[in-house]
Amino acid sequence: MILYQDAAILVVDKPAGLLSVPGKLEGREDCLERRLRLKYPGSLLVHRLDCDTSGVMIFARNKAAQGFLGQEFEQRRAKKTYVARVYGALQGESGRVDAPLGADWPNRPRQMIDPVNGRPAVTDWQVIARSDGETRVRLSPLTGRSHQLRVHMLSLGHPILGDPIYAEGWPEAPRLMLHAESLGLHHPVSGEWVTFSAQVPF
Repeated sequence: MILYQDAAILVVDKPAGLLSVPGKLEGREDCLERRLRLKYPGSLLVHRLDCDTSGVMIFARNKAAQGFLGQEFEQRRAKKTYVARVYGALQGESGRVDAPLGADWPNRPRQMIDPVNGRPAVTDWQVIARSDGETRVRLSPLTGRSHQLRVHMLSLGHPILGDPIYAEGWPEAPRLMLHAESLGLHHPVSGEWVTFSAQVPF
């Protein structure tokens, strides 16, 4: 679903279960990048969301915009918020997870907390609501590591519901309960700060 478009950018609400880019295995060619290029030729990838995560993604419509937006992410100027439903009663109203992440090589694509060789990873969290057996939280990653939010919540003892990798053996859910709710950054042409949001579907 298209949230916004102009001559420089294309902002979409990615559905859960759709790859951002083609997968490495045969039969995994269908992806958001390919679908957009069919409808909007010249669309260029800027960042990714996990296949099972839904929500806001931005694509560039020319090389100059792609370079500018890439720097917004690389220099950590882009601000992202996610909403997740996690297992159990998360204690406190807000907090920060500061735990380096690295690949769990024998169990790829799993990531793990690795204080020795891991890359810095920081996530702020804030409780939105509590209900029977779960907590709804807003997550703000200050870094952009693979599976960061999923591993950080697991490290607190509260995995994201429906996570096929990190919540095995926990209560099941119809999908990964993680949604990229908003994305704020500078527009590549005007330089103005813009924020895009996608309604949480769960």
